[in-house]
Amino acid sequence: MKKPLALLLCSAMVVGALVGCGSKKEETKAAETTAETTGSDKEWIIATDTVFKPFEYTDESGNFVGIDVDILAAIAEDQGFKYELQSLGFDAAAMAVQAGQADAIIAGATIKQERIDSGWIFSEGYYNATQTFAVAANSDIASYEDLSGKNVAVKQGTAGADFANSLKDEYGFTVTIFEDSPSMYQDVVLGNSAACVEDTPIMASNIKEGGLELKIPEGMESEGAPYGFAIMDEKNQELLDMFNAGLANIKENGTYDEIIAKYLGE
Repeated sequence: MKKPLALLLCSAMVVGALVGCGSKKEETKAAETTAETTGSDKEWIIATDTVFKPFEYTDESGNFVGIDVDILAAIAEDQGFKYELQSLGFDAAAMAVQAGQADAIIAGATIKQERIDSGWIFSEGYYNATQTFAVAANSDIASYEDLSGKNVAVKQGTAGADFANSLKDEYGFTVTIFEDSPSMYQDVVLGNSAACVEDTPIMASNIKEGGLELKIPEGMESEGAPYGFAIMDEKNQELLDMFNAGLANIKENGTYDEIIAKYLGE
């Protein structure tokens, strides 16, 4: 009786082991499938500007901070995705996404038809901004008419540049293009340009916190347009969908308002 019983027990152990192995394989396969489905292992590359205060800039401690930086971090946490933020400069950031070297851009990019026509696929707007003219602190320029015969500095590829160009023929001023905001501001401070054009929250923040010798004349701003997060390849639609869903959530739970208040006091 001992031998048949031993054989029976051995057979039962083998069957149990096979069943157990099969179960583990199925669990592993299911876990891998879930990971692939959720995209939890993917690290998205997101490009941004270098200096566009208060939306993206380096603080006194050397940390890269700003409204865009905090909004992206809050949305990523809400949606559970990983990302690497690359500070490249606005034009370089846009080119990186166009070339497929980055998956998306968040850089205070105004949602406008020209960009949509050229392949930008925007999220829902996350901040509505106007553009404004700024002049030297000691300037007597107070209206568009006062710019006649003078030069206006703008930043390449921005809504501010579009705003200035839409008015230059009507009011008789010329436009000079710069690659970054600090160079544009400096041109006005030095007296080479009579004014510059920038998104209003950025201009106000830089004058207040950066001690720029500039001022914003009343009544020299645009109607405004929203900023958007953008992809340029439909294969990254998942990322855009997560951004929109996360944006709605952080607006609902109050995180968005906290971020805006932190930088703008609104």
